This record gives sequence, C-alpha cells and structure tokens, in this order.
Amino acid sequence: MAITTPAAVDRGELESRVKAMYREVAETPEGDFHFEMGRALAERLGYAPQALDRIPAAAIDSFAGVGHFLDLAAIQPGETILDLGSGSGLDSLLAALATGPRGRVLGLDMTEAQRDKASRLARQGGFDNVSFHAGYIEAPPFDDASVEVVISNGVINLSADKPRVFAEAARVLKPGGRLALADIVTESPLPDGVTCNATLWAACIGGAMQEDDYRAAIEAAGFAIRRVREHPEYRFLTDSARGAGETYGVKSISLLAIKA
Repeated sequence: MAITTPAAVDRGELESRVKAMYREVAETPEGDFHFEMGRALAERLGYAPQALDRIPAAAIDSFAGVGHFLDLAAIQPGETILDLGSGSGLDSLLAALATGPRGRVLGLDMTEAQRDKASRLARQGGFDNVSFHAGYIEAPPFDDASVEVVISNGVINLSADKPRVFAEAARVLKPGGRLALADIVTESPLPDGVTCNATLWAACIGGAMQEDDYRAAIEAAGFAIRRVREHPEYRFLTDSARGAGETYGVKSISLLAIKA
C-alpha cells in the first residue's frame, strides 16, 4: 500500500503553530487548550498514581499526552530509550525510573520551552540518566541501532511526514527493538478543510491519519504490530475539536510494534 501525507498544509505555518501552542503548554499549563492536560488526565489514561508521585509535579501539570503505553513498552533495567516529542518530560522521567541508573533516556523535542522545562525538572529531581535534545522526530540526531525502545505520546499526528517518522524510529532501534506509542488516528479520512487547517493540526486533529493507513505506515517501516488498544477515556475540550472528532471518528490509540 502506498502511504501519502497531505501536501496542502503549510508546513512552516504548522511548525510555528505547534511551537507556539506547546510553548504555552510548558509555560502556562493552566491556560485554555483544545485538549486536556495534567494529573487527572494522566490518571484517567492509566498512569499509576504512585508512579506519578515519583516525578516532579510540574512535569505532570504540562502533560498533554493522549494515552498510556509504558506497560506495553515493558522497559527493562539498563535499556536506552528514545522519547519522540518528549514535551515537559513526564514519559521520559517515568522511563528513566524503569531503566534505572544503568540505562539512559533521550528526550527529543523541537520546542525550546518544553526542553528547557524538562531539563530543569530532571536536574531538580536528580534524574541523571535523562537528557533532552533539540530536533525533529522526522530526523532524530542519534546513531543507527542505538536504542532498545522508542516511545511517543500524542506527537506523531503532528508530523506532516509520518512514514519518515516510523522509518527513523526503525533506523535508531536495534533489531528486535520496541516501538510503543499513543497517538490520535481517525476512522475515516479527513477533508481538506481540516487537513489544511494548521490550528486543527496543532490541536492533534488536523494531522490525524486514518488508522488503517497509520498501521500500514508502521509495517512499511519494518515493524510487526503486536498490540493495539483504544483509549475512549481521552476527549477533546472545545466544540470545534469535539465536532471534528465525532464526525470523522477521531480517537486515541496506543500500540506496541517490534522491529524485525
């Protein structure tokens, strides 16, 4: 199956909107957004309260994920983990606890405010095995076959080149490595009026890929999908976001895939 991505969205405008929105997520998490944030969301998605208690509260305040997948990732002590679109660091810090002092977590994010906040919280919390890097999920600046696990939460839908994201995830993973993620997908194709709207892309809707195509893109990158589950407990907040979600079957899923 040939996988295509919408060409009509202005990628420069998209990047600008995404950076602006997630700078606000980092700096003013109490603001109004299309999506939920914070600890109540994390717990409803499946994050254990006792695990959240072990990381800085400010990382949880800016949590804007769409699902829970760390149980699928099954991180083992000593492993190296890459977090694509690490945001303010919630998943990276929890991964750091799982891999322990002999392991390493690499957070990658294009938004400076998110990286700065995550780095500050990691230092303050004594997470010496975590580092946060500037870059794009379509071109992670890491060596081939250098990590055991790639994780991502609600970010790949923001990319205008999802097949490349999955290809790069496969590149950095060792043979048998695991891709564990949560993301937004759709049941039916989105019309141009949605896919050309950079604001709806930044809200995690306009860039959502049809689920069948999303899964096909993962498999085309050399992965075998082992498990997929839906997160009906995830919801959008604004009328425009809810309307698009209800019309086109926009939903949250998490999955586990293994590199061949």
